[in-house]
Amino acid sequence: MARQLEEQIAGRFPVGQRLRVLDVGMGQGTQALRLARAGHQVTGLERDRTMISVAREALAAEPEGIRARMRIVEGDGRDTGVHFLPGSFDVVLCHGVLMYVEEPDPLLAGLARMLAPGGLLSLLVRNGDALALRPGLSGDWSTALASFDTTAYRNRLGLEVRADRLADLTATLAGIGAPLHTWYGVRVFTDTAADDAEPPADAETLLAAEERAGRTDPYRAVAALLHLCGVRG
Repeated sequence: MARQLEEQIAGRFPVGQRLRVLDVGMGQGTQALRLARAGHQVTGLERDRTMISVAREALAAEPEGIRARMRIVEGDGRDTGVHFLPGSFDVVLCHGVLMYVEEPDPLLAGLARMLAPGGLLSLLVRNGDALALRPGLSGDWSTALASFDTTAYRNRLGLEVRADRLADLTATLAGIGAPLHTWYGVRVFTDTAADDAEPPADAETLLAAEERAGRTDPYRAVAALLHLCGVRG
């Protein structure tokens, strides 16, 4: 996904431009730090204090110049209007958040308002059109059958969450003024791998195969996750 995001940023903004980035639900700050290292001004918004502590510890280990380019704000992604002015950011990330939000449309509308004209909205969501694949490949046939008719599922943390369908998000993005520009699949081949699995010896080849599948039909449509990129009109 990081490569996909880099591709979209490179194709939309002049080389060397220092972008204003908002990472909503930044977690431990992996993407936020990566973009700060690339020279961008990054704001990470996170409500989980444990994740904030991890992110702050990681940031403290960075050189002074990178620390100066990143700030961390404690808050909920649904309250961006409380913390920031409309149009304050060139890029807004919301990765792995929507599955925890029962009604995502107000959140998405708020994120779109944060974008300057021509700004990029990057979403990473669970693919609601492919929920049967993981249980099916694992031999859990009853769960696979039930997954065809719902967008609800239990994640690997044991939490009851929800997925999003591409058609629904495409309509939502058009309605909030940040229509879909492009989309990718993420974890086409590797969704059933254990979270603590060691990287294989041919990891670069695996990543190349995943990257190719994530932009190629019909493979991307059955990916575990969807990476959607909308552009503010």
